[in-house]
Amino acid sequence: QMQLVESGGGLVQPGGSLRLSCAASGSTFRIYAMGWYRQALGRQREQVATIASGGSTDYADSVKGRFTISRDNAKNTVYLQMNSLKPEDTAVYYCTADLGPEGLGPKGRAWGPGTQVTVSS
Repeated sequence: QMQLVESGGGLVQPGGSLRLSCAASGSTFRIYAMGWYRQALGRQREQVATIASGGSTDYADSVKGRFTISRDNAKNTVYLQMNSLKPEDTAVYYCTADLGPEGLGPKGRAWGPGTQVTVSS
């Protein structure tokens, strides 16, 4: 069973930076797209950024130009570099991995337990 472990969250001042990491392990399925979602208190979970196995990326409008998603396929790890952080970026951040048999496309999604990011002075 796939396990995702996030790290790198914490408290940062507005304008600061954080780098989140998420390592995937425990599954024999291929990992297709990986991504980051976030959920602020009292709000719905929203997609932040995704990256395909080939490297193409997609970002929410609210983070474009500030956040960068990347991945290391050899390490089954996805990263989220967050710069110019704002108080409204405060949320629990979750990583995801879309899984499936080789050549047959993704058949399911694994979620990490989440890591808290707080942007406050």
